[in-house]
Parts: sequence; structure tokens; C-alpha cells
Amino acid sequence: MISIIVAVHNQLAINKIFVEHLQKYTYHTYELIIVDNNSTDGSREYFKSIGATVIENSQNYSYPYCQNQGIRAAKYDVFAFLNNDIIVAPHWDKKILEAMDAHGLEIATPAGIERAETPAATKKLHRHWKAIKNVVGYVAKNDFTFRLMVKLMYGNWEKFNQQRYQKFGTDVIEGFLGNSVIMKRSAIDKVGLWDERIQAADWDLYMRSKKRNLEHGDIKPVHVALGVFNHHFIRITLGSKGAKPPVFADAANIISLKEKWTDQERKVLQKDLPA
Repeated sequence: MISIIVAVHNQLAINKIFVEHLQKYTYHTYELIIVDNNSTDGSREYFKSIGATVIENSQNYSYPYCQNQGIRAAKYDVFAFLNNDIIVAPHWDKKILEAMDAHGLEIATPAGIERAETPAATKKLHRHWKAIKNVVGYVAKNDFTFRLMVKLMYGNWEKFNQQRYQKFGTDVIEGFLGNSVIMKRSAIDKVGLWDERIQAADWDLYMRSKKRNLEHGDIKPVHVALGVFNHHFIRITLGSKGAKPPVFADAANIISLKEKWTDQERKVLQKDLPA
């Protein structure tokens, strides 16, 4: 059983596509915990209507702050921290957990546009998605255009993922994909909750897991399960004309990675990541 934790702020069309594929493709029993950051477009009401547990914030808070809210509300011992602007793979949860068990992992992510099996494969995927965004992305504001982009990117989504799983199975590589993080509760006991000062929370989590691995050896760093591929729209709404980056209610508390981790620490901890 899995606790799926998702922070949202508006984006109703994307939210509905996310839930559709989550319901269709999730294998295990799950609870859906939505941390709603004062949505005004009906997203909060939509998530309530499908039976999700909705944490109602009165302002828009940063990613790590919201994930910790979700953890405190979660019932289960496996957490899936998912972005709302993704499409999950068929049986994404089952396949990632199988890969984690096969390699003794407590934290893992799927592959995706931002992190594939090799730097060359990642570059190819990113180039293809960028071309689609340049053509369709500026008008992608509704169900039809979002689905069109996925169709142009992958063709048949289920077949694309089936072929990846046939090729990679439970293979993993060290690294991470920030939009979909699967973590066992035992990992939190070792590396702690999300650091609410760090908006680049995926990088911070990787470095904390790597540091714990080097110093104590009781946990492996975050790995990518190559046989599972979640699609990420990659801030598509912020890429539209006139869109502005969010201003978080806790912005005064946020520091950069460089303020937390020295140059030498980053060099040592990131040395095993693909270029």
C-alpha cells in the first residue's frame, strides 16, 4: 500500500489527466494526499470529489514544505512524491518497487525526459520534447493539446513503456528524477524529512542519501529504475506566454544548494552521477 503525495496550485486540466492515468495505471492500493496551495480554478474541489485527502493551505508553499505536510498525514510506509504534471507508466509503482527490492534500495525514481539510461539518450529525449513544446506548448492549456503533445512524443504510451521494460527490466543506475520519488519510511528514519529550506529538494535528497551511504553504509543513494518511464510536462504552464514563476509563502526561509553544501561536498557527492 502506498501513500501518494502531490502538491498542487491550480492547473485543473493537467490535474485531471494526472488522476486519470494514476487511477488507470497504479497497481497497488493507495491513498492520494493532495496538498492544495490555495487553488482558485476548481482543483481543490475536484480532488475532494474523487475522494482524495486534501490538505488545504491558504497560501502557495514550496515543494519540500508540502511534502512534509503529506508525510505527516500519510498512513502507509511507502511514499510516492509525485508532481501533478506527469503521466505515470503502466504499473509504475509495482515495477519501481520490484527494482528497489532487487537492488536493496530505499529511495528510487523512474526514468524520464530529464534522466534516461545515458546522457546521450537523455539529450535525445529532451531535444524531441523541446521541439514539441516549441510547436504546441505555447497553446497547451486544455485536455486536447496536452494529450496531443504526449501522442507526438511517444506514439502509443503503453507500447512505449512496454518496450522500455522489456529492454531494461529491473535495471537501475545511480541518479534521480525529481518529479517522481519513491521512498520507504525507513529511508526517512535515516536521511530525515525533506529539508524545507531547499527548493531544489531532489538534488538535496540525493546528496543526503549519498552522504549517508558514504559515512554509514546503511542506505544506498537514490537510483533510477530504467524500466519505468514517467512523462513530465516540465513546467509547461510556466513556459506559456506571460506566465510568472510562483512566489512561495515561505520564500524567506529558502536557501540555495550552494549555501547548504560547499563546493567540495558537491564535488564529492555528485561524482558518480552521469555527466
